[in-house]
Amino acid sequence: MYADFGLFINGAWAKSATAAEVMSPVTEASLGAAYTASVDDTRRAIDAADHARQPLLDMGGFGRAEALHKCADALQAHAADAARTISLETGKPIAQSRREWLLAVDQFRWYAEEARRIYGRIIASRVPNGRFEVTKEPVGIVAAFTAWNFPAALPARKLAPALAAGCPVILRPSSQTPGVAMLMVECLRAGGWPDGAIGLLVGATADTYAPIMKDARVRKVSLTGSTRVGQDMLRDAADTVKKVSMELGGNAPLIIYDDADLALALDMAVPTKFANAGQVCVTPDRFFVHESLHDQFVTEFAKRADGLMLGDGMEETSEMGPLINARRLSDITKIVEEAVRNGATLHCGGARDSAHNKGHFYRPTVLSNVTDQMRVFAEENFGPIAAVTTFRDEDEVLTRANASSMGLSAYAFTRDPARAKRTVAALHAGMVGINSFALAASEAPFGGTNFSGLGREGGREGIEDYLDPKLAQIVF
Repeated sequence: MYADFGLFINGAWAKSATAAEVMSPVTEASLGAAYTASVDDTRRAIDAADHARQPLLDMGGFGRAEALHKCADALQAHAADAARTISLETGKPIAQSRREWLLAVDQFRWYAEEARRIYGRIIASRVPNGRFEVTKEPVGIVAAFTAWNFPAALPARKLAPALAAGCPVILRPSSQTPGVAMLMVECLRAGGWPDGAIGLLVGATADTYAPIMKDARVRKVSLTGSTRVGQDMLRDAADTVKKVSMELGGNAPLIIYDDADLALALDMAVPTKFANAGQVCVTPDRFFVHESLHDQFVTEFAKRADGLMLGDGMEETSEMGPLINARRLSDITKIVEEAVRNGATLHCGGARDSAHNKGHFYRPTVLSNVTDQMRVFAEENFGPIAAVTTFRDEDEVLTRANASSMGLSAYAFTRDPARAKRTVAALHAGMVGINSFALAASEAPFGGTNFSGLGREGGREGIEDYLDPKLAQIVF
């Protein structure tokens, strides 16, 4: 599928001298070879984006809104093909892939409307016969770097607000899932954007990332990736003082209070934890269960987890797919083995799936008797592991839940509105769910605090990172 597309530079698909194999996490066989960019290709994409700045601005907010709606229509029309591509490249169940693509479509619909609502304001001046006018202008060229685990939703969260604001954007998706990005960019051509307004580069860090970070014309970078990569990007962005937003790792706590609706918590927590084989930055990793509910929760949670159907994401019956690659499989195996050696109790999983001779399949795993210091608990595992511990009182659990450098998401189940309010106020996280895990929505700001990132994606806040306020003092 990759040969039909390639790199997207200056409004056209382009081939290159090099290509890289894209591997299936289900079969471990090649899905094909995707063209990879050279340093010169990257520079051409930046040059083209620079030339697109004024034409994008000239479209105006209403023109960009119309173009974004056309993009959304095209994305909707290709939903079936897109879902298959997502499942082929990531291995995730096809139902999850369909939902992800529709979430991507919704981003373009939402920001089509936001493009019409880029408001300024008037401020009274102390100068006689004067006034301050505040307007908002696009920041300039944007470079968007996205991870493999949501190959449609993550690019959409960056492309849609950048274009709505009037910024040319160069997308550099994960080399493990380039086909989804290619299909998305092909759909976006329906918007009739100026040449250079959208670019797509796949390739090595030295050939793509490095030239982008060194070029002062690129005024903003947006990343979804690991905290380590984010730290490196912050250092690199300082040289040319680029604006930066990033959604990084998480290690979300889930608190099950003694008054929780246990049936509701189980119904929601099991599919959430094991969606995309646990490879989700906002998934609950640290399970704090009140001691009065612990045994019942663990028994039922493990029973449900063990009953999940593992398989190829292209099969409608599959409820959980594989890990993305052999390295991730090795890491998860080591994390679980280390926890068991240090005294954790294994209730289910803890091994590769014996029903699959190929692919990076690992059984849904539930551990109890974990300590806060164990790696499975103290660090983001990014896999199908639920690590469970107990607590006695509210103050204790909130202190322990906050004992992390991460601050992306956090969750709690309780029937007490007052306790819910206290919990939201106390938890150190950019997003908190009470009796809900539904945090990712086009209309709501998505992002974290501390080592989990900077800025927000989604909602009214999502477009602000692509705009610079301009102040004018006008006196007559």
